[in-house]
Amino acid sequence: MIALSLGEIAALVGGELHPAADATPETVVSGAVDTDSRQIVEGGIFVAKPGEVTDGHRFVGAARERGAVLALVERRVDEPISQIVVPDVVDAIAELARAVVARVRAAGDLRIVGVTGSNGKTTTKNFLARILSDEGETVAPVASFNNEVGAPLTMLRVTPTTRFLVCEFGASAPGEIARLAGLVEPDVVIVLMVGLAHAGGFGGIEETARAKAELVAAARRGGTAVLNLDDARVAAMRGAARERGLTVRGFGTGPGADVRAVDVDVDASGTTCTVVLAGDDGEQRLPLRLQVLGAHHVGNALAAITAAAALGVVPGDAVRRLETVEIAERWRMQPMGNDEVRIINDAYNASPDSMAAALRTLAQITRPGERTVAVLGAMSELGEAAGDEHDRIGLLAVRLNIQRIVVVGAGARRLYLAAVGEGSWDGEAVHLPDADAAYDYLREELRPGDRVLVKSSNSAGLRFLGDRLGESFS
Repeated sequence: MIALSLGEIAALVGGELHPAADATPETVVSGAVDTDSRQIVEGGIFVAKPGEVTDGHRFVGAARERGAVLALVERRVDEPISQIVVPDVVDAIAELARAVVARVRAAGDLRIVGVTGSNGKTTTKNFLARILSDEGETVAPVASFNNEVGAPLTMLRVTPTTRFLVCEFGASAPGEIARLAGLVEPDVVIVLMVGLAHAGGFGGIEETARAKAELVAAARRGGTAVLNLDDARVAAMRGAARERGLTVRGFGTGPGADVRAVDVDVDASGTTCTVVLAGDDGEQRLPLRLQVLGAHHVGNALAAITAAAALGVVPGDAVRRLETVEIAERWRMQPMGNDEVRIINDAYNASPDSMAAALRTLAQITRPGERTVAVLGAMSELGEAAGDEHDRIGLLAVRLNIQRIVVVGAGARRLYLAAVGEGSWDGEAVHLPDADAAYDYLREELRPGDRVLVKSSNSAGLRFLGDRLGESFS
């Protein structure tokens, strides 16, 4: 974080300062801000966030021992550390992030990008951060820090020399993206797609679309909106973007896109395509080979290239940098195992769209003589659509001729029943109660030539099953 005095921080967050014995309101702090006492480093600021399982106030002492010099708290704690008491620590870090980013922006050349979408946010964020990091100091979220806590913590990592801030904005209810993006007013906004991820919190896909459009409304006037024209609901945001005074740049596979992909091909070593850029002097064509598996990641790459171009990055440079990215993120289409038994661990999260894309990728990368194995768990936060969407994925797995379907957990049982009903009834599909049972089954079942996808929502915990399988067959 930028250097601020304790008094300044207290004023910015509207809190009451209680300096430690060796501190005064003029004492300056500039360490990293975190809600996890285990991640605190020397000079850091600890946010004592109350949670459903535990209360951060219990760990103020541990944070101090690790080097924290300030704690944001909702009540004073009996520890010898400077404390600022606020009504709500989550609101406090949001206001602190707003102020810090505004100061850095006013004093330098900070450019801000906001990314949202039902799928692909983290991959696109990572792609874009890789491109921009060669242009100047770039701050981007760790993992999927995209909620009311993670987004401000990312913003607070900016320094006076930061040139680019990439923010990922997720939401489980209307208004959340507007509130978070409103803290920084991004210069460039990216909307990837509107799908059924978190649909249960929005009440339906049209409400989800309105929530994603909040990012467009929060963009800085005169900025750029990067929109996926292959998604009709995203393409419909062009009007609102122009009313906001934004330049609209579209990406996709259709002829109307400013940046589009043709000749997409997927194999076990990666994904290739040709990137076509429209321009006043005609089209520019750039071959792209991603090491990341899956045709669905081509759209994420196009979004990153388009956003980077809006920030002045030469597209050819963007493409070359993307080709160095080995995995999108841990647990996202992450290759594991060995040449004989290849594990693809994609179980950080799942929605109907990402589940379908992963299954199609599994089918595409498997050659004759190899066997496709899909290890599937529940998709969470789908609300009333959950049953039908699990049915749909079960049907798709059979129609893609996935040869062994291993369904894990009670929450995914409808997926198993749909697969059996579609014709996967002669042992091709099995249902197992938990990840341990699935591991025991797969250790005996898997054989050389198997290509194994592990896919579920985070809450199902199959990402750790994927890790275990990857280690077993490494």
